[in-house]
Amino acid sequence: MTKHSGRTSTLNEIRQRGYWLVASNALVRSIINKCILCKIFRGSFAEQKMADLPPERCLMEGPFTYAAVDMFGPFYVKDGRKQIKKFVALFTCLSARAVHLETTSKIDTDSFIQALRRFVCRRGPVREIISDNGTNFVGTANIFKKEFKEMNNTAISSYLCSESCDWITWKRNPPHSSHMGGVWERQIRTVRNVLSALLKEHSSRLDDEAFRTLLTEAESIVNSRPLTVEDLNDPECLPLSPNNLLTMKSKVVLPPPGTFQRSDIYCRRRWRQVQHLANEFWQKWKGQYLSSLQSRAKWQKAKPNLAVDDVVLLKDEETHRNQWPVARITKVFPDAKDKLVRHVQVYVPRTKSELKRPIHKLILLVQHKQESNKTN
Repeated sequence: MTKHSGRTSTLNEIRQRGYWLVASNALVRSIINKCILCKIFRGSFAEQKMADLPPERCLMEGPFTYAAVDMFGPFYVKDGRKQIKKFVALFTCLSARAVHLETTSKIDTDSFIQALRRFVCRRGPVREIISDNGTNFVGTANIFKKEFKEMNNTAISSYLCSESCDWITWKRNPPHSSHMGGVWERQIRTVRNVLSALLKEHSSRLDDEAFRTLLTEAESIVNSRPLTVEDLNDPECLPLSPNNLLTMKSKVVLPPPGTFQRSDIYCRRRWRQVQHLANEFWQKWKGQYLSSLQSRAKWQKAKPNLAVDDVVLLKDEETHRNQWPVARITKVFPDAKDKLVRHVQVYVPRTKSELKRPIHKLILLVQHKQESNKTN
């Protein structure tokens, strides 16, 4: 009679009909928790304990050895009397949290490959790149795989080992899982805020050259931000920023450590100073910054894993909740360390397609194990 209006409406309807049930609150709640329509209308999304930090974020490697990439835009610049679109490719270092910005004319695979080549030439070899499932990133990764298959892998591998280089490993997060790429999504927001302030002053005369200059200024500003705020009020401690590692300079010039003779001024002084700054950066990075990443703000407890043949409701950002499709889990991907499932593959009968989605986009309707136990 209440048309799945919830627990309080159901309890009120029972009392109005003259019935008094012992422990009615818990009884109605248990029945509603098993109701499929109530789960469709008001069911909560699946959750799982937050995973540990990936190893690439905890390694003291050179800048951009492990990087993530994303693209955003468009921005409009002048070309004579017409306006043209410009996009920005943002590369971020997963350990030092530095950013590198490259401008592109399009958002396709060819333009991104050119931006990737410029990035590698300026920042050095990259061991691993992480991205989302944008078509340009997928196309670039597929081109790399195709070209690698056509090469002489033995000769190429021996050459890379002799030059202390690595293959570029490309990793992609599951589709529609922007929360798994928070490292670079947050950087995009920071860069946009800086660009908005710069564009307000230069938007009237913004051409291609001025836009590239603005990107460089924004990159420098973002890389000068402090990674930690604990020691900002300490007059004897310099703030830790990505620029300390990228430029090996600080606004306060430090004297070189050690004892030097006059003959060392031109041969070893700069090398010793640079090495000292690098060691100081990584010591602060390990003691101040890395320790602050260990706490989990949410998703602190492990939950039961979703399993194959579970029936779920698939969230669709473009439609109302009443129109979200029902799907069946066909494959799960447990984590190699803690064996917890955080993304799955589902089959959607409405479109007859299989999709890979994070569990945070799914609402469990029917658990296969429970149904099979009842039949037995």
